[in-house]
Amino acid sequence: MLFTDLGLSEPILRAIAEEGYTSPTPIQAKSIPAVLKGGDLLAAAQTGTGKTAGFTLPILQRLTSSKASSGKRLLRVLILTPTRELAAQVQESVVTYGKYTGLKSTVIFGGVGANPQIKAIAGGLDILVATPGRLLDLMSQNCVSLKDIEILVLDEADRMLDMGFLRDIKKILAALPKQRQNLLFSATFSTEIKALADGLLNAPELIEVARSNSTNEAIAQLIHPVDRTKKHPLLAHLIKSNDWQQVLVFTRTKHGANKLVTQLEKDGITSMAIHGNKSQSARTKALADFKAGKLTALVATDIAARGIDIDQLPHVVNYDLPNVSEDYVHRIGRTGRAGSNGVAVSLVCVDEHQMLRDIEKLIKQKLPQEVIAGFEPDPNAVAQPIQLRSQQHQQSRKPRPAGSGGAPSKKTPAKRGSPPKRSFNR
Repeated sequence: MLFTDLGLSEPILRAIAEEGYTSPTPIQAKSIPAVLKGGDLLAAAQTGTGKTAGFTLPILQRLTSSKASSGKRLLRVLILTPTRELAAQVQESVVTYGKYTGLKSTVIFGGVGANPQIKAIAGGLDILVATPGRLLDLMSQNCVSLKDIEILVLDEADRMLDMGFLRDIKKILAALPKQRQNLLFSATFSTEIKALADGLLNAPELIEVARSNSTNEAIAQLIHPVDRTKKHPLLAHLIKSNDWQQVLVFTRTKHGANKLVTQLEKDGITSMAIHGNKSQSARTKALADFKAGKLTALVATDIAARGIDIDQLPHVVNYDLPNVSEDYVHRIGRTGRAGSNGVAVSLVCVDEHQMLRDIEKLIKQKLPQEVIAGFEPDPNAVAQPIQLRSQQHQQSRKPRPAGSGGAPSKKTPAKRGSPPKRSFNR
């Protein structure tokens, strides 16, 4: 199947072609026709399969083929995302593929000044990409009206629920017209997502392109058993001995991420951290430097698991296993995207044996293990309790300052002379 088979207009097809794409991914091939029909949609697909283009392309088509009833430029589409980085990437997709449509869009998020965002909204928009906190903040100041919204998108809905945005989402829904098209995209169909869908969607079309909670077969997964005190030396050894040039490393806590960066820098491994306590400028710089190849290691907490979009990322390391098993799937989904191969390595100490069993139960496979010479774990080591994420994140569950979101990061340019891409994962 080609994009030319999906009922998209010439301006949109031209933009797609200029990016070097010809064939849709499976989620795009199914979701684009579904969105064009005008009905509600509940879609699940693995991270990295192209959910973003799966809704941005048909939304652009619908807006260009049906003018606002008043003839004026009205805010007709609202796309909600859980994180700043994801919001920026969705906006990048809208701008890239809508550049010949004449449609106007902007992205709003916290962590940066609101005045430029307010001016962009006041200038007239067709599409608004937003994180819930900043949107509610501007709504409370009467800077944005949602009365003309025709299409609502909840992107990464499972992550929004996990981050405690349900109350914010309900406030936003209350300000929307009752008659509208609702599109709910999620990595998994959890019980909570199904409950949200039941209250939000009207006879939705259901799309699922991969087994729920499955991992991408293009990702080689490996466990390295190691003592907790030897994780940092083992990681440095793996990076240097294998000559890894680009590795995304996940830690359980913000403090752990900062500590690991300090340790890696002492080893001569260029690295930076990205997490919620970092300023927006620091997060943007870290991500941009990592994409540009200026950093070997980008150390992140789970909030960044679905906010980092890097073409052909070769390595992901779970320095700490996640407390929530589903997060393992989201973390390693940063690699092995759109047909490329990737490697996901997990450094597992005795404290995490139960977490590993839970992950293997979720993904329905036993992960191979390899002990690295010189880093053999102590067979007599005693497990220590690990603080659960629900305890760690008590502050994030409390009422938050208005404004949560991300900043744009430039798309890594394609290498000259590279062959045309045949599918994409934006």
